[in-house]
Amino acid sequence: MNPKRIAAICGCLVLPLFLLSFCFADEEFTATVQKYEYRIPDLTVVGTPKWYSIAPKDTLLDLARQNGLGYNSLDLLFPKMDAWIPPRGKKIFIPTFWVLPPSQHYQLVINIPELRLYFFDRSSSTVQTYPIGIGDEGWESPMGTYFINEKRPNPSWYIPVSLQEKYGMAVMPPGPENPLGEFTMKFSAGPYGIHGTAMPWGVGRLVSHGCIRCYPEHIRILYPQVPIGTKLEIIYEPVKFGLKGGRVFIEAHPDVYRRMPDYSKYAFDKLAQLPFAKQVDQKKFQVAITLQNGVPTDITRTDSEDSSLMVSELTQE
Repeated sequence: MNPKRIAAICGCLVLPLFLLSFCFADEEFTATVQKYEYRIPDLTVVGTPKWYSIAPKDTLLDLARQNGLGYNSLDLLFPKMDAWIPPRGKKIFIPTFWVLPPSQHYQLVINIPELRLYFFDRSSSTVQTYPIGIGDEGWESPMGTYFINEKRPNPSWYIPVSLQEKYGMAVMPPGPENPLGEFTMKFSAGPYGIHGTAMPWGVGRLVSHGCIRCYPEHIRILYPQVPIGTKLEIIYEPVKFGLKGGRVFIEAHPDVYRRMPDYSKYAFDKLAQLPFAKQVDQKKFQVAITLQNGVPTDITRTDSEDSSLMVSELTQE
């Protein structure tokens, strides 16, 4: 099979070829529904972080997937760590907690800069959250308010005319090479959908032609829960603020589509609009928006804490 064909199957535009050997790994990953309680406005940080000692044969890609994270979550936190051969026995921080996105909290919410999907259930005040892959530069995923208008198991991929020459076909049948995976849920933005993937290591990356990609084990969970007509908000918010236990948190992500002319000004302006702005330690805040490591960081003003210790320690690798 030639490299062009392999690239087409994996459906990725920019991933290095050394990832291709992992596209069809036999190892099975499973997941169960996990719901987190939230309360607007005073409990908007959900989940619990954990620590983990790296075992032999672990990779950061495996650890991300096993913990319901995209690759970006660990890559941002440990930018100097070898993703394929991380230091055995080293204890690392796993950021399995999140600041809720600033949205209407309808049902489905996707925040593009954090490469993450949230599924809210207002009746129980709970939320599920899953990592995603998004559109690459030049094929950006759309932003706006939509609804799910079609669902298909074992979907064929009707390839856009502009890509048919590249893939050598007009329709790709269901199967392990189909980039839509086992399930797809189209939404009212034209040809776009939320679907599985034949290349799980693209979750947490900019890899698609605009669609939203989920790990296979996560689309299996979402698909039966999401009826046609479900509302979907796709937002672009690299800087999120949240509250938990009376403390203020910030979660800052890179501006993946380069939409912010001045990231720092944007973040400071956003902070100034918040009713709890006076509770924020400016030094902690500045460190968080400089690192942009995607980790919810306590920026509450206190007199005794080292204002940058936690976020600095977590990113030394």
